[in-house]
Amino acid sequence: MRIALLIVAALVTIPLLVGGIAGLERTGGGEVAVIRDGGPLDDNKVRQVIDPGSGLTWTGLWSSTHLYPAQQRFYTITADAKRATSLGVDVVTVPSSDGVNLGIEGTLYFTLTLDHETLKTFDDRYGTRTFRSQDDDSLYPWDGDEGWAAFFGQAVRPVIDNALRGQIGAMRCGELVPSCALLESSSLKPGDSNTNIVKVQSAVNDSLARDLPRTLGGDFLTGLRFTLVKVTLPAEVQQAVDRSLAAGAAVSEAQARVAQARAEADANRARQEGYDKCPACAEIEKLKSLPQGITVYAPGNPQSVVVPAR
Repeated sequence: MRIALLIVAALVTIPLLVGGIAGLERTGGGEVAVIRDGGPLDDNKVRQVIDPGSGLTWTGLWSSTHLYPAQQRFYTITADAKRATSLGVDVVTVPSSDGVNLGIEGTLYFTLTLDHETLKTFDDRYGTRTFRSQDDDSLYPWDGDEGWAAFFGQAVRPVIDNALRGQIGAMRCGELVPSCALLESSSLKPGDSNTNIVKVQSAVNDSLARDLPRTLGGDFLTGLRFTLVKVTLPAEVQQAVDRSLAAGAAVSEAQARVAQARAEADANRARQEGYDKCPACAEIEKLKSLPQGITVYAPGNPQSVVVPAR
């Protein structure tokens, strides 16, 4: 009987002990925790939110902890696989108003809200569902960096693409990429492209600030700032631009040679006119051009002898 009671006590005590130890949670300086009830007799609602850098906090028996980033994060869209957030070549391709597919590279800076009630809503909406990762795994947003990137790629990235498409699509290629003007009749002034890029960047930021809360269902992301880094041309268009630049360089080089030849001809003509007016000057120039060491010089005499100095 005593053995049976000990076994029953162990069966009750061990789970309580494990649950009690697991019921203590703490957060680092760069993470915020949303705690959801998870005991056998509890519901699965959000229990509490633990701020960044907290000490040990009691979260209840068998509760689940969802850790989210609390510091500023960034999402980079770039052709450089080493810098792309999605860990691969990742460029937004948007057609300009004149039909040129432009590659857009940039970075969105943001911070997840730390407001407790807003975080609870965020966890209800997105922390209880999975998103497809680059490796085709189903991950929760709180499953580390890969889970967060999966959530961002599916929930936020389409809004970024739409904002870029709306702004870039309203402009001509030559207004954003000066070299496009080489392929069309354009009066675009130098420096206009930089001004236009700043305008597009500002308009994208306004669009994201308006559309993201509406699409996500709340002001979950704060401090939104998109930086437009680069606008690139399709490979075939860039090749045409390179050929145009090379042809222009060849024309400039040929024009420079023509100008040089014309200048030399003018100089020779002017020099000859001077010699015609001053024959003695011509003889002086001849003497100056003789090699050093000449002691005898008889101009006009075919039998003249030139004796080098010893």
